[in-house]
Amino acid sequence: MARLSRAQREWRPGMPRQRRSIRVQFASIVLVMEAFVAFFATLAVFGLHASQYGAGLVLGAGLGLVAVLVLSCAVVKRSWGMALGWVLQLALIALGFIEPMMFFVGVLMTLAWWFAIRTGARLDRENVQRDREQAEWERSHPDEGGSAASGGEVQTQ
Repeated sequence: MARLSRAQREWRPGMPRQRRSIRVQFASIVLVMEAFVAFFATLAVFGLHASQYGAGLVLGAGLGLVAVLVLSCAVVKRSWGMALGWVLQLALIALGFIEPMMFFVGVLMTLAWWFAIRTGARLDRENVQRDREQAEWERSHPDEGGSAASGGEVQTQ
């Protein structure tokens, strides 16, 4: 039998499902996109500058950056995870010192990261407000049958 997570062990029937953070989801999406960018940048630097920097160094550092970008998706929900994301943005921009086109690509990806964090946080705030208003409405209308928790079905006689 598979091990249950803490959330699965604590769940009881009738408990509302906790909403996932949109900010964390958006940040993870951008980090995975950046991993693809870093992978293709590694291939470009390998093809253009392998003799200058050494093939092993180029491939090792590039694939290491790809791995860190992908693995950082797991920690982005922690308090230091967002700081790690910003450090990785600087690393992508710094690739411009090896391949100048990466200055442009790195800045574009940093803008995508900033937009994802900003928009995700705004949407999370809106969801908290919406959940609060829904809970208030359900408390003030306990006899209504059309709540979201009951599946949205309204019974008529």
